[in-house]
Amino acid sequence: MNVGDICNREVVFVNRDVTVHAACRLMRHYHVGSLVVVDTATDDPSPRVKHVPVGILTDRDIVVEVDAMELDARVITVGDIMSDDLVVAPESLSLAEAVDLMRFKGVRRLPVVNADSRLSGIVTIDDVLVVLAEALSNIAHVVSREPRKEAIARR
Repeated sequence: MNVGDICNREVVFVNRDVTVHAACRLMRHYHVGSLVVVDTATDDPSPRVKHVPVGILTDRDIVVEVDAMELDARVITVGDIMSDDLVVAPESLSLAEAVDLMRFKGVRRLPVVNADSRLSGIVTIDDVLVVLAEALSNIAHVVSREPRKEAIARR
């Protein structure tokens, strides 16, 4: 299984020149705690717009950098406060490699990019936990059925 299989393809993203206030409204509207910050390639000849991830903005960034400092969210831009040491994952990255990458880099979210470096999804630690919990549940069902199967076979 790879991150392309489990990532959320409905990514809420924003350009870095958007105000923090507008970003907050997007977060509230879409019920998300983070936005992927993208640059949009205008010189790309492809018919699809190329959104290249360049940063991430979290609700924590807003609290720590804007609210706690009593700054005006209508003036400060996403680019002013976003985390720009972004870690991205190719769609082909295995789930195990993604977990290792998240742990090593200390991140909870990985924007997922396709072979053209276009934003194609996002995978979060919550997504990983759901997949792993489902796998563990399936293993538990195997273990619980084994004694019953053996009892029937030995009659």
